[in-house]
Parts: sequence; structure tokens; C-alpha cells
Amino acid sequence: MTDELIHVHDQFYIVSTSARLDDRTRVLKHGDTFAVFDRSGDIEAPGPPELGIYHQDTRFLSRLMLRLANKRPLLLSSTVKEDNALLTVDLTNLDVPHNDEVVVPRGTLHIFRSKLLWDAACYDRLRVHNYGRANVDLLFEIEFDADFVDLFEVRGVTRAKRGRRFPIELNDGVLEFGYEGLDRQVRRTSIRLDPLPVGLFDNRIHYRLELPPGGYATYQFAIQCELDESRSRSTIVRPVLIYEDVAGVAAAALRAVTSAEPEIFTANEQFNDWINRSIADLHMMRTETEYGPYPYAGVPWFSTVFGRDGIISALECLWFDSNIARGVLSYLAATQAEKENAEQDAQPGKILHERRGGEMAHLGEVPFGRYYGSVDATPLFVMLAGAYHERTGDDQFIESIWPNIERALLWIDKFGDLDGDGFAEYSRRSPRGLVNQGWKDSQDAIFYEDGELAEPPIALSEVQGYVYAAKCAAATLAPTLGKKNFGDQLADEAEQLRRQFEEKFWCDRLGVYGLALDGRKNLCRVRTSNAGHCLFTGIASEERAGRIASALTEEPFFSGWGVRTVAAGEARYNPMSYHNGSIWPHDNALIAAGCARYGFKREAANILAGLFESSLFFDLHRLPELFCGFPRRPGESPTLYPVACSPQTWASCAVFPLLQACLGLAIRDHHHEVVFRSPYLPQFLPEVQINRLRVGRGSVDLTLTRHETDVAVDVVRRKGEVNVLVLK
Repeated sequence: MTDELIHVHDQFYIVSTSARLDDRTRVLKHGDTFAVFDRSGDIEAPGPPELGIYHQDTRFLSRLMLRLANKRPLLLSSTVKEDNALLTVDLTNLDVPHNDEVVVPRGTLHIFRSKLLWDAACYDRLRVHNYGRANVDLLFEIEFDADFVDLFEVRGVTRAKRGRRFPIELNDGVLEFGYEGLDRQVRRTSIRLDPLPVGLFDNRIHYRLELPPGGYATYQFAIQCELDESRSRSTIVRPVLIYEDVAGVAAAALRAVTSAEPEIFTANEQFNDWINRSIADLHMMRTETEYGPYPYAGVPWFSTVFGRDGIISALECLWFDSNIARGVLSYLAATQAEKENAEQDAQPGKILHERRGGEMAHLGEVPFGRYYGSVDATPLFVMLAGAYHERTGDDQFIESIWPNIERALLWIDKFGDLDGDGFAEYSRRSPRGLVNQGWKDSQDAIFYEDGELAEPPIALSEVQGYVYAAKCAAATLAPTLGKKNFGDQLADEAEQLRRQFEEKFWCDRLGVYGLALDGRKNLCRVRTSNAGHCLFTGIASEERAGRIASALTEEPFFSGWGVRTVAAGEARYNPMSYHNGSIWPHDNALIAAGCARYGFKREAANILAGLFESSLFFDLHRLPELFCGFPRRPGESPTLYPVACSPQTWASCAVFPLLQACLGLAIRDHHHEVVFRSPYLPQFLPEVQINRLRVGRGSVDLTLTRHETDVAVDVVRRKGEVNVLVLK
């Protein structure tokens, strides 16, 4: 492709400059480091521009090319293990000629390549085995390079000036690249080599491969990302080179996380593949911070803290792992804005939108070092606090963040409602900030029925639902902190907002709530998936919920794979757009949860079925950030969106609320209860097992079995005080 695809807003595009030769990249991540390789395990052009090893929003390795006798080896297979810990690649040689004679026939050598990330380093191991009947004697080389470009440069932003690169050095078996940025920070890529190469030519290392029949050789490379801030070069700790030791540490860390989680099995093996990959993606994107675990948003463009994404991901997987919600709440409470800053779109009490740590953010070339330009993260923060408390009964933690909840509520009323009309709206204050500040934040996402862009300030329909749910949640929390009167006030405010919302946002002609109110309080009469979030939050009236659920799960909304962000036929509908006709798994998951909230289980199950069936066509059974909204065609796969993140955490987590919606599952730790309200299973899921489901200090193993007219819930094992209720 040669056009620019607007991805975030009008200044910071993610540019797609060429058609992908192969969309199946391979992704690894640990902490603040992630890597995107091609299927051979290389970083090579031509290929997707995002290939590389990145650390804190900077690309520390931009080239990694393996050549055997001057030719790229032939790819046999490539995969990331189901737990996402290891990339493995099988390669073989092409014919190696010499003086018109093939001296090493194709398929003689097997090259097994394995990679893992750990503690800001990539560990790469090659094992070469000679399966031929003659000695092999040939050269192979690996080319490295490090351009140290900022992630926003990879996304398409052009800089007027950059810092300086250092000469390449090879000292004591360590190949080193260096760069001093305009922010005065030195960034280094150190590559430890074992064994030592026979030669170094510019940035290419050469090895001589001499193998007898049946012989093999092993080569290891540890690629370390280093930030020289206060340390001298002599004090930098080089990575451990023993691959097996690092793999063992990584495996033990993963076991520690998974041992505390439930196990989910179904009678559908393909569904198991989807849910297992989703769980593995959650583990990979989960990043330990000083405040606890935080799910980074997505690779490659959003591998950092995002407020909205983190909150929604935590809500999605709350029943599965409540520790993530606690980590998200802790982080966002600690980074809550304390004063006004127009450049950051910050105001007292506002919750963080995005945090970046690269050179361009340090210099203010992009405003996202700590940026607050989202209208919905603040009410979503309060919603998550209420949901976390219902799930865990953790009074002590809620008490510790209650001042943050109060400041968030104050922001909603004082700063979120710009004109005092009772609705939360946005209008950017930073000239370089986001034009649109809801989850559909591309610059063309909010428009009138004739296709013209809406004039700010904008009051989004789903944001009113978030505010309603936030006030309901805080009203429930307040009495536990001795603030009953405040809770009653919040409940009254929520009900007043609900009535006002019905009056201003409902459009009978559309059969759904309108997209938004503009600055003159004109309704954007456009059919969008935003209406489904109004079901999710409970602001929709009982009388109208059925019409909305029905509309969202039929054409022109439902493509067969999922619910489109904009219904087909609307003025700006484009199934290949970012927000105006595409399908987002997290959006669908919240819509399904909303349908189930009002008792529309079949509609929720239809959405689950569409996304499950789409997962069968995606590489590694991984749902991407979004895909195109073309109608489902028999015998064909969904259509990819060219620069979608994969994995994207809230897409990976979509399976949790989808399954929860169908089962009517709720966990109330303070009552020691697991509740199933009118559980429903579609035909392709005849049985679901959930083991080690934790409730307070107890746990249960459950089996849910589909019958013709209902779902049976059996308690297989019970440990501690846990009550299981099935409500009709």
C-alpha cells in the first residue's frame, strides 16, 4: 500500500509504505522490551517496517540477517510456543555450488533457531546439524545493525535532527553499537558472541562451519539493550550467555503466574487453542511495574501503559485474574494528574491516557511522555474500582485509593462537563494532542449523518454510560467507607444522568442511541457500535435494550464475523477503515456483555461464535487489534487490517467476557459466591470446565454441560467456603 493510514490522529500516522510480503511476523515480549521478527527469525528488508528489537520505545536492533554460503536459508517451519515464551524456527540450506558442482545439496543441513527475551536481552541460539554423508566446510555470516530510531519514527514521523551514532566495536567477544540521543541519553546494543567469530567486516560477523557427517555445532548470541544514564561502561552488567539458564528462569517465572490462575478446558479443541493463546498473550503483555502488574496495550505500536486499554483489559479478565485490576488501579492512581497542563491535556483528577519513554517523548517532540488526552479513562477507572471490590471484597485497597476515586469523580463533574449541561465531553487543549478522545480516537471517527466531521466539544454516547456506571459503582463503595450520604447523592446523580441521556441520545429512526452530541448539542444520528457500550454500562433503558441488541447482531451491523464499529450504509462507512466499519474484538466483547446484562444470551452467543470462527483463520489463533468489516463470504477468511497490533491485549482478553456473558458468571468474594445467571452455551461448546476458580481463600472446580433446554452446573471439587448459585 502507498497511502497513509490514520491510526492515532492527524499528526502521528502509522504509515503503511508497501504491501506486506508476509504478514505472519513473530512477536516476543518481556517487560519493557519486545521484538518483531520475520518467520525466519530475521530482521530484514524487504519486510514489515516494524521488524526489530525495541526497548522503551527505541529500536535497539534494526537488522539481523543470517546467510549460509551467501544465501538465505530455506524456511521449513516457524512458530511461537503456545505459552509465548519461545520462538522456534527450522531452516535448511539451499544448494551450495562450487565450480559448477553442488558440493552441499539442498536439505543437507538442519538449522534449528530458538529465541527468547528476558530482562532487556534477546537470547538467540543456532544449532546446525549435518545430515549428509560428506564433510561440510563453508562460511556463514550474520549481519547486525542498530539504528536507534524512536518508535514514532518507525510509525512515520519525520524528525528534523537526530543524535550521533558511535563507531561499531568488537571487544572481548562483544559487538557493540552506540547512539547518543538529543536527550543526552546514551543507548547501546551489546551483542555477546559465543564462539568468537573468525572475522568481522563492518557489521557482519563470519563463522567457518566445519562438520563431519552427523556432526553439529552450536552458536549463541545475547543481544542486550542498555541505557547509559548514570553508569559508566565499565559497570554495565553483560547478559548471561547460558541459554538454558535463562530459559529456566523464564519458565519458572511463568509457572509462578499460571499456578495462581484458573484452568479452562472445553469440549472444543479449537476453542481451547483460542483461549490458550489468549491467556498466553495476557501473560506476555502483563508487565511488572513498581505498582504491580500492568497489561501493556499492544505490539508493536502500543507496548506501553495506556489508561483506557489497561482498564478495559483488567475488566475483561477480572473474573480470571483480579491481580491485574489491582495493578492497573495502583498505577493509574499513582499517575493521576494533580494540576492543569494544557500541553498534556492534564487536569486535576484526570486519569492517564498514555505514557512513553523514548527520545522523542523526552524532548517533547511528541506530547506523550505523560499524556492525559482521553475523556473515558477517568470514569472507567472508577468503574474498575467498583468491579474489583465486588470481585475481591478488598476493603483495605479500596480505602487506600478512595482519595483518587473522589478526585476522579470531581474531575468528571468539574472538568469533564465543559458547559455544565450534565454530560461529559471533550475538546483538546493541546494543539498536538488527540483530536478525538474516546476509544475511537482517529480524526475522522466522529461525524454527522451526512459524513461531515462533528464540531467539538463532543459528548460521546458511551462515555455517558461510563460516567453513569462510575457513579453507580462509587455509590456502592461509599457506604463501606462510612460515606452513605455521599453514596446516596451519587446514586441520585446517576439516575438523573440516565433520564437525561434517554431524552437527548435516543434516536427512534435509527433504533439505537446516536453516536454523540456536538458542541451545539446536535445529535450525530449515526449507527455505531458505541450504542453497545450503553448496554454494557447499564445506562440503556430496559424498553430499548432489545432493539439495540437485535440491531447490533444483524446486518448492517453484524458482518458474520463480528459487530462493525459503524453500520454498513452510513456516510463514512468503510470496512477497511480504522474506526468506521472495521471489527474490534474488545468492542464486540463489551457489546456481548451488554447483551447478556439485559438477558439477551443468544445475541451474546452469536457474537462469541463469530469471533471464535474468525480466530480459526488468524495466525496462532490470535485475534488482532482489529480486522476489516467486509461481509462474511462462504469459504473465505476474514480480511486483515494492514497495520493492526498483534497481540493487542484487549483483543486477546475478549474471550473472557464473551464466555462470562454466555455463562452469566459473577464472583462475589465478600459473599463467598460464584453465581451463574441463566447460563447458556452455544452448540459448538457442549461442555466447559473451570478448575481452580478462586473465591476469597477458597476455590472450586466446575463443569458446565449443555443440554437441550438448559445448562447443568456441577461442582467437581470445593476447597474452603464457596457457594455456587445457579439463577434463572
